Amino acid sequence: MRLLHTADWHLGKIVNGVHMTDDQAYMIEQLFQIIEQYRPDVVMIAGDIYDRSVPPKEAVELLDYTFTKLLDQYSIPILVISGNHDSPDRLHFGSRIFRRNRLLIEAKLSKDIEVFSYADQFGPVHFYLIPYFDPAEVRTLYGDDSVQTHQDAMKKVIESIKERFDQQARHVCITHAFIAGGMESDSEERLTMIGGSPYIDHELFDCFDYVALGHLHQAQKIQREAIQYSGSILKYSFSEAKHKKSVNLVELKQDGSLDIERIQLKPKRDMRILEDYFDQLLNDDCYPGTDDYLHIRLLDDGQLLDPISQLRKKFPNILRLERKVKQSDLALDQLKTLQERQKMSHEELFTAFYRDMKGEDISLQRKKIINDLISELIKQERGE
Repeated sequence: MRLLHTADWHLGKIVNGVHMTDDQAYMIEQLFQIIEQYRPDVVMIAGDIYDRSVPPKEAVELLDYTFTKLLDQYSIPILVISGNHDSPDRLHFGSRIFRRNRLLIEAKLSKDIEVFSYADQFGPVHFYLIPYFDPAEVRTLYGDDSVQTHQDAMKKVIESIKERFDQQARHVCITHAFIAGGMESDSEERLTMIGGSPYIDHELFDCFDYVALGHLHQAQKIQREAIQYSGSILKYSFSEAKHKKSVNLVELKQDGSLDIERIQLKPKRDMRILEDYFDQLLNDDCYPGTDDYLHIRLLDDGQLLDPISQLRKKFPNILRLERKVKQSDLALDQLKTLQERQKMSHEELFTAFYRDMKGEDISLQRKKIINDLISELIKQERGE
């Protein structure tokens, strides 16, 4: 069976004040071309369809156009789950009607994960759609107070799936999560860590023949070939400047073995970092003009007269301009503190802030109040 795996479209995304909808539409047209050429049996979209819980009109129209064309022209099953950026209620709207046309959207976690089965000449392939969730949802759904972390929650969900496994069939999991060992980028919103770590061990997925993941924006495998992030369809921060964006074409064979090909996508405008002296950047022999999205780092020490205006005549889509600061110019303790705080959860950041302001550690009672408040705000942001 031939599967197409994509994720993290983030329709409606704004990067440095620039709406990316036009660039996203350009990439989705390439997706149609790939489907036309390779004719997959199933298309899987592993979450973060939209960039925020209340997407702009243009993003909704683009998704409507995409789904309509996929169903009308290709008539293949489309399996979709929600990610941490999506509103489960909004993405779930109309899903029962869509099923009649083989557009299957699982935006809300249910206790009994439904199995969607499709067959090829070798027999059935069972698909399990696990939308993004936080541990509190699983704790409530299963009535199990021992579920505290994302690891606990995913283990509980997969155990319930395995109870109904057909050992003679092949099994594919589609989910949106942070698998330990994956490489992050700046444009990914950190998964909520209220109650524990967001990381999930890859061993939990050993029972599946293929795991189609969403959340991390770099295409990568985790430990074994069968556990794959397809990555985002576009670069959404300059930390992704060296990424090669792609979709995964997966051949699932009779014995469960795989052939995986990453089919690269070519953006309308690339996202790049240029680092050089001002005069060199203006030299056409060194740097031809481009409408790519650019982060320019100037190496000049002296004063420059309005460099952004001059550079934008040649590079109209400069999103960031800065003077490069030597690492030695930063105090080592400041750099260490910054690096540590970039890895902190919401709870840890507030705890550090409280300690800085009050000169003492926050009490357990107040910490619980803050955790509950943060959890509620996260739910509101997702439109729950």
